[in-house]
Amino acid sequence: MTAADVQPFARVGVIGAGAWGTAIALAALRAGRDAVLWAREPDVVEAMRRRRENTRYLPGIPLDPALGLTGDLAEAAAADVLMLVTPAQHLRAACARLAPIAAAGTPVVLCAKGVELATGCLMSEAAEAELSGHPIAVLSGPTFAAEVARGQPTAVTLAIGDPALGTRLVETLGSRSFRPYLSDDVTGAQIGGAVKNVLAIACGIIEGKRLGDNARAALITRGLAEITRLALALGARPETLTGLSGLGDLTLTCTSHQSRNMSLGAALGQGRPLADILGERHSVAEGVHTAAAVGALAARKGVDMPICQAVDAILNRGADIDATIAALMARPFRIEGR
Repeated sequence: MTAADVQPFARVGVIGAGAWGTAIALAALRAGRDAVLWAREPDVVEAMRRRRENTRYLPGIPLDPALGLTGDLAEAAAADVLMLVTPAQHLRAACARLAPIAAAGTPVVLCAKGVELATGCLMSEAAEAELSGHPIAVLSGPTFAAEVARGQPTAVTLAIGDPALGTRLVETLGSRSFRPYLSDDVTGAQIGGAVKNVLAIACGIIEGKRLGDNARAALITRGLAEITRLALALGARPETLTGLSGLGDLTLTCTSHQSRNMSLGAALGQGRPLADILGERHSVAEGVHTAAAVGALAARKGVDMPICQAVDAILNRGADIDATIAALMARPFRIEGR
């Protein structure tokens, strides 16, 4: 079957009007689909309708006049495919709200990157528990929302167990500026996207403390080893972690202040309290919650993740940054690759 034989979905409903949700909706329009964007806050919907711009979450980027904007979840849920772009810790609740109103069999593409703190579930596990009968896919990879929204070249992983449906989703979302690569490793795509946010906070701390480029390169490399160990323990394939949803996303997030997580880590490294940093932001830095969730998941699986556990200690248990870095550097020497 060729691409010409694949019938893309006509209408895309995007649940969540943060920066990434807005960008996804614009990407769907650019791919030739009808798109409707749902926001939880009525004032955000009204402001977007009036100004044709998401001034709260994605300022400076005009919204295509063809983009539908709604505060009615049922209107967005009436689409042929649903993109869930709510924060990771709210994804289960969003799925529960969609369950009675989304048509049976409507594919759901998860765009949040994280691990559920309360349960240790991956996003796909949380969604499947609430949305029985809906095929679940995962969209992940190196993506800054503003660049996607502007139509700058981007490549992502789209992971799903059903290759035929996956091909249809790729044709639905793909365009000359947004290129999805199909995978059937749903677990691997999620672990890469979740853990890289924790490692980005660590890289930000390195920058805030002015520890140098050598330290950042070492952290990215050893961080990828941590991602891979956890992913393999959960049944993922190693090649997934060297792809867009693994190494690609990790590299992007750990090397740019466009990353919410890296910029948060940089502020921590400069000595600012976490509460102050979070208090001045509209957007969510997923790594803050994911650090604790990943640490607990790794402990249950018996996986050694010292960098992620150090970030968790700094964020959630008041650990001193300098002492934590010193403890990491004092760990026993080991053979690379283990």
